[in-house]
Amino acid sequence: MADSYSKKENIKKKEKKREEKRLQREERKTNNNKGKSLEEMIAYVDINGNLTDVPPHLQNREEDLLSRQENPNEVVDPAKLYTGIVNSLNEKGFGFITEEKTNDSIFFHQSQLKQEVKKYDKVTYKKEVSEKGFRAIEINKK
Repeated sequence: MADSYSKKENIKKKEKKREEKRLQREERKTNNNKGKSLEEMIAYVDINGNLTDVPPHLQNREEDLLSRQENPNEVVDPAKLYTGIVNSLNEKGFGFITEEKTNDSIFFHQSQLKQEVKKYDKVTYKKEVSEKGFRAIEINKK
């Protein structure tokens, strides 16, 4: 007895699916990502928070800190005064100032205060580069 038209169509569809699956298997085999070494799979985070393949001990942190400024060619001018608002201050004497122009948080220690400040006080200060970022020095209340 002969197959009906719909049976022939179903058989063709099944053959077509088998062929597609076979092609997909071959594609996966050729583009296999397995077998990479551990070093090729590891990603590191730089000081700016971006992913990189350079290990932390080989990264140039000073250059990265300078690139975080508005103008990468500009070096922090020790004589320039910045303004900001004290947004946190703890009992140990550490705190952060939010810079008015860039909204960056600048770390400070109470030893750099010229006058006593409280939270939300407007202050003027100078910046210096430290190993962990910028640090406010010579802080005066406005």
